[in-house]
Formats: sequence, structure tokens, C-alpha cells
Amino acid sequence: MAMQIIRSVSDLEAFVGKTLGNGKTIGLVPTMGALHEGHLSLVKRAVAENDVALVSVFVNPTQFNNPVDLATYPRNEEEDFRLLAGEGVTAVFAPTVEEMYPEGTERDHEFDLGTAAEVMEGKFRPGHFQGVAQVVSRLFRLCRPTRAYFGEKDFQQIAVIRNMVDSEHIDVEIVPVPIKRADDGLALSSRNALLTEEQRKVAPEIHAALAYSVEYSKSHSVKATHDTVVERIDAVPHMNVEYFEIVDGRTLLPIDEWEESPDIVGCITVYCGKVRLIDNIRYK
Repeated sequence: MAMQIIRSVSDLEAFVGKTLGNGKTIGLVPTMGALHEGHLSLVKRAVAENDVALVSVFVNPTQFNNPVDLATYPRNEEEDFRLLAGEGVTAVFAPTVEEMYPEGTERDHEFDLGTAAEVMEGKFRPGHFQGVAQVVSRLFRLCRPTRAYFGEKDFQQIAVIRNMVDSEHIDVEIVPVPIKRADDGLALSSRNALLTEEQRKVAPEIHAALAYSVEYSKSHSVKATHDTVVERIDAVPHMNVEYFEIVDGRTLLPIDEWEESPDIVGCITVYCGKVRLIDNIRYK
């Protein structure tokens, strides 16, 4: 059956109503397009685990606090649709900004996202997670998915969305999917397309430094592990660490000692030239 392309909220509601009326499960993959193998790993799970796989393709303006970042965000709708059809997706929801936000993009509702939204990305991109919660909650209400799939590259985003789902009492299972990497270790990201050839060559140093630090951490303190990652990446041409935080994997609050938590993750954001790349690694 050919993949359905849905542009309007009313057509989406009709599609969802019919699907749920027939007792079928919906797996939702929210994306901002410019799809790559990382997205497709989420899509494959949604197709395999649900009766209907629904993918949204929408560059959400309310989660960008930098207008240049929004303007340069890569877009390639035709190619996205081709890839999704090849994976057996049932339908794609690709609305305009006006269709998604008929009342305008101003937020009329502050979400309770917990402390997870205030650290790291929350600190460096004010309002970002409120914008994410705004669009994801809207997608959840329109698509009424049984399960929704998110990549672990955006580790903090998953924690924030879980908090939003709890505080808004939305009935959906959040399914995290492991990071997909290029052969040289670089976490796949739509933003990688913006890297120059030279920058793309050095960008894998982010994961290399994180991977090295896991072994290093076994005989060194949290602070020493943190410092060695930052020093190693900052020494690479074109690279500049915006932040690196070693945090409790559930609260996302920084830790000082390895014994503090059974679940520890290092989350990093690096500017490679002007391109902002994120990654993370699990220590335990």
C-alpha cells in the first residue's frame, strides 16, 4: 500500500480516528526531517512493533532560540518521503507552521518539565525544551500513539519528554533507541550535512574522546575524567566544547563522585566550526 502524505490536522485526525477505531496500534516517530540512518533506526522499530507507523516531518520553530540555526537547518522533504516509503511507513504528517500553530507560535502554556530541563541544553538554549514540549505534546494529542520513538543521541530530550508526559498525563510509551554512528564513530545528525570536509574529518574526535574517557574513568575522579575530555577535544582544530557534564542518568544533575549513582552518563555539546554537535556516553 502506498504511503499516505498528510498535510492538514483535520486529515490527520480522520486518519488516526479510523486507525484506532479499527483497534490498531500507532507507532509515532517525530522528526524535523533531513532524515538519516539514525532516524531510520527509529522508523524500523516503529514499523516492526506497531500496526501503523506514522512519522512527522516538521521543523519546529519554537525550539530554536537562534534564528540563524532555524534558517540553516537542513531540509529535504522529497528525499525524506522517498526514504520513509522505502521503510514501509504507513503515513507521514508534514504540516506547515500555520497548520501546526493556527493560533501563532507564542506559547500559552508553560510545561512542568522538572530540573531535567534546566541543566545542560536548558541552560545554553533558554526556552528550547518548552518549545520541544509544545510540539511533542501537540503531536501526541493529534496522533494518539501507542508508542513514540526517540533517539538516545538527544539523551536529555528523552528525560524531558518523559517528565512532560507524566505532568500532562499523556498515555504513551516512550521508546528510546540507541545512537546510530558513522563508521568513524560520529553520531549521525542532520547537522552533520552542514560540516565542511575538513570539519567532518575532525568531528569523530568527539566520540573518540568520550570512548577513551570510559576506560580512563575507572582509575580517575569525575573531575579528572571531565577535564581530560574537554582538553582533548579543545586541542583539535575547529573544535570548541560548549559544555561537558557528567550526570545522574535519571535526574540529569551533575555528580561529583562515581559512587553517587548507579546510572551515570556524560553529555557533551561541541561547536565544530559554527555547527553545534551533541553526543553522550554511558559510564555505568
